[in-house]
Amino acid sequence: MLDFTLEKYNKLCKAIVDSDYIPMSVRTFLEDQQQKCVILRHDVDRKPEQAMKVAEIEKDHGISSTYYFRTVSDVFKPDIIRAINDSGHEIGYHYEVLDRAKGDFKKAIKIFEDELKEFRKLCDLKTICMHGNPLSSWDNRDLWKKYNFKDFDIIGEPYLSIDYEKVLYLTDTGRTWNSSKYSVKDVVGVESIYQVKSTDDVIDLLKNEVSEQICISTHPERWSDNFGSWVKDLIWQNVKNVGKAGIVKYRTSFHD
Repeated sequence: MLDFTLEKYNKLCKAIVDSDYIPMSVRTFLEDQQQKCVILRHDVDRKPEQAMKVAEIEKDHGISSTYYFRTVSDVFKPDIIRAINDSGHEIGYHYEVLDRAKGDFKKAIKIFEDELKEFRKLCDLKTICMHGNPLSSWDNRDLWKKYNFKDFDIIGEPYLSIDYEKVLYLTDTGRTWNSSKYSVKDVVGVESIYQVKSTDDVIDLLKNEVSEQICISTHPERWSDNFGSWVKDLIWQNVKNVGKAGIVKYRTSFHD
């Protein structure tokens, strides 16, 4: 079976519900901090219709997860956002305001407030998650060095509010799993001790219960439902990974 397909994601969901782990959204985890859980988070960077398909798979398994939507016009689709929210999932705000404001914090927080209001016309939004553009020189998380997201009735940001010393972080960034070689911004400061190269490896970690708490972060557009789009995404991701690996190498050597 090919990896990064909706069929494979369905297999991952089945493994979660067949395990002793409790699947939950970011909001539920932050409010509850239950033991033995899998936190499911999705960054909707593009192709929101794929997010809808992933949400339907999870709903079929009785899983509730979190979907962080960007506000760019081809992603911020109110009908899809409402549908995912109505199916029992959490909607979050995938903010990129420091990028848009070109590092101007005052402009950035105003954009944040305005976009947050648009989300709250559609749902009860309580968590946010930064979008990491590998080509940008700004880190959107830095906004909270000057401001406090709790002032906006936000309970948490997964990069800042989850202790990854305790929670095993697994991400499909780069269409791989936990490859620091391709992660420019999607990093949590804790290196995984596990070799995870495929979704089957993730399933094995679940079966072996390697950690009491696990956070699985995916990008729905990477999970294809036909062979043509699978090949197209594979080629395009390989091209991007060459560039991302170069950025990571440059930044590492610059800081050494």
